[in-house]
Amino acid sequence: MGVTVPQIHSTAIVDPRAELAEDVVIGPYTIIDGPVRIGPRTHVHSHAVIEGLTTIGADNKIFPFTSIGVVPQDLKFAGETTETIIGDRNTIRESVTIHRGTAESMRTVVGNDCLLMAMTHVAHDCVVGDHVIMANVAALAGHVVVEDWAIIGGLVAVVQFVTVGAHCYIGAGGIITKDVPPFMLVFSNPEPRVGTINLVGLKRRGFDKDRLSALKQAYRLLYRSGLNNSQAVERIRGEVEQTEDIRQLLRFIKNSTVGIIKGGTDR
Repeated sequence: MGVTVPQIHSTAIVDPRAELAEDVVIGPYTIIDGPVRIGPRTHVHSHAVIEGLTTIGADNKIFPFTSIGVVPQDLKFAGETTETIIGDRNTIRESVTIHRGTAESMRTVVGNDCLLMAMTHVAHDCVVGDHVIMANVAALAGHVVVEDWAIIGGLVAVVQFVTVGAHCYIGAGGIITKDVPPFMLVFSNPEPRVGTINLVGLKRRGFDKDRLSALKQAYRLLYRSGLNNSQAVERIRGEVEQTEDIRQLLRFIKNSTVGIIKGGTDR
């Protein structure tokens, strides 16, 4: 049997230090610079740039003019060897930028099965989980964490050190300066506020009525009761069934270092 080799367009430039698995496709005018590793069946379209100590898994689709693993936009960066790690089955659309880590944490990570739409930005030292969607021109500043199944709307900007919780949905156009608890839906206008739980998204992911009921109770205590966060947490512990979802929500609030986003009553 013949040996399967990567399909590299004649106009592409591939560093001899790069490791490309079988069935990798490298399109026209793409540049692979440095000890880049790309897994099986990943297709890199034309005019992409992939640099540095970057590892990309299997079955990814990387569209034109994407830039992955380039040096961070961080004035503290002094040329250290840092990493970019991307998992499997991601779709990374046109002109997406994903920057390598800085010396502080050494890596930027994108998980599996994510959709990063055109012109989205993942800055240095971000950790993006699995099944995350970032709509067009959404941007993460440095050190942001985005948990599994979160959806970030178009033109949303998430500031440094913020965590976006699992299964939440952030509407288009907001500037997110506080942590977004899991399972919540954020209205971005006129200013970002939690408006309710992410009911449609949770139903699509198979949350049954008992799980949804517990989350609705917790939401009302946290955002509609007039209690401060500490008081609301105590009420949630005492009055809401302690399902894994509720425990996850309480852990998130406890671990928040920048505080959680406020609620709104205008919708």
